[in-house]
Amino acid sequence: MTKLFWQSLLAVPAALGVAVAVSGAAIAADAATTQVSDFDQDAVQLAQITSVSELTDVLPSDWAFQALQSLVENYGCIQGYPDRTFRGQRSMTRFEFAAGLNSCLDVIATLIAQSGINPEDLATIRRLQEEFQAELATLRGRVDALEAETATLRAQQFSTTTKLRGQADFHLVTPFDTIPGQTSTSVAARARLNFDSSFTGRDRLRIRLQSGNGNAFQPLRGLANAGTSGDNYNVGIDDFYYRFPLGNRITVTASARGLQGDDWVTSTIVPFDGPAVADAGGPQFYQSGGSSSNGAGLGLNINFTDNIALDLGYTAGGGTTGSSGAFDPAVGVFAATSQSYIAQLNFLTDGFFNAAVAYLHNDRSSAFALNGTGVAAPAGAVDTFAGLLNLDFGGFFIAGHGAYQTFNGGNDFSWNAGVGFNDFLAEGTQLGVYAGQLPQLVNNTDNPFIVEGYYRVPINKFLTITPALIYGDAKLSTQTDDTGFWGALRATFTF
Repeated sequence: MTKLFWQSLLAVPAALGVAVAVSGAAIAADAATTQVSDFDQDAVQLAQITSVSELTDVLPSDWAFQALQSLVENYGCIQGYPDRTFRGQRSMTRFEFAAGLNSCLDVIATLIAQSGINPEDLATIRRLQEEFQAELATLRGRVDALEAETATLRAQQFSTTTKLRGQADFHLVTPFDTIPGQTSTSVAARARLNFDSSFTGRDRLRIRLQSGNGNAFQPLRGLANAGTSGDNYNVGIDDFYYRFPLGNRITVTASARGLQGDDWVTSTIVPFDGPAVADAGGPQFYQSGGSSSNGAGLGLNINFTDNIALDLGYTAGGGTTGSSGAFDPAVGVFAATSQSYIAQLNFLTDGFFNAAVAYLHNDRSSAFALNGTGVAAPAGAVDTFAGLLNLDFGGFFIAGHGAYQTFNGGNDFSWNAGVGFNDFLAEGTQLGVYAGQLPQLVNNTDNPFIVEGYYRVPINKFLTITPALIYGDAKLSTQTDDTGFWGALRATFTF
């Protein structure tokens, strides 16, 4: 058996390996993504190369370098693009795959024709075929099953551009020491369905449907992931916006509904925002005196470097009903009766120090109630100056914020601060304890005070359980007893 014949046998698995790798990657990509790729179908004249060094975008450090080197220099059956690039990181079309495979098969045919095959070699090939017949049949069956499964996924997929994501939060809240109106165990829940569409792979159109009912300890800003008492599970559009990149460092967000305050920022810095059961775990100055969340708006996120980002946002509400007033198209964006602006400069790292400074300006034509407290915040302008800080020591973090606000007739200072432990007793968990003084925005009125300890436990990738203990002093001048102590349990399902 000649050397050329053995070279041909070596080229066969190389060519088949390319075929299996590419087809497997294509099947996996079809099964895993909902984004349709639009390949350029124009004719491309591939260029024959004689050395892998001619490919300008292939480096010796690349994991497939040796395989490419062998196929190019030993068999001469790998071609590049006219600009001497291989483009190994992009998906290939079926046309490109056919051209590359045909080139390798031509080399195999030439090698076999030059060497010839004697009867003993043919007998050896037949014996190997029979010996591995069961394995080949198994492999063929797996490929057939994978192709059938992929075809089913394609036929039954929800959309080629849209993913459906959902979240449901259930709360059980029991008062140990009560304030008026918070005297018995209560249940609160919220459900969300997010329709996220992408047309380029870098943009996102989100339409969120939300429904919920119930909330507890409203004078202390209530629960973080719950509906509003009296909603009665009526379904409505909570978010409606489109976000897209403008170059490599600017992201633009155009909102028809649902974005205001911290919705415009890259990060709220404080790690309690999200895991905490009480809404006070997140910096409250973002919503305090702000524009309607039912308004329309525009936001910009500018990344000056990998660590420094500037967030800008504008929200226009409508009507004179305060925080529930929806945007009024007849009035327009810039003549809305409720408007808010935000600018936040962030320093974000994957390490020890994360911080931000923020400025908000809010205008309202009328007074409005503060989250069900029964106390009206004044009409007019509210200016907010805030700083946020997170010190991450690896196993634990120390974080908090402070905010100074001025308004018609007075000023106000609010804050929260605490400590948290990641992976406490189990991987993925977070134990946190924080305290805070909430905004009030009413002159000569004390600020509510709250303390919460929580322990977030991810049971699996679909379910998270968070028990919490919450103490609060609502500082209500209308009540003789305005302190309360609650136990809460939140179950969060994601799908």
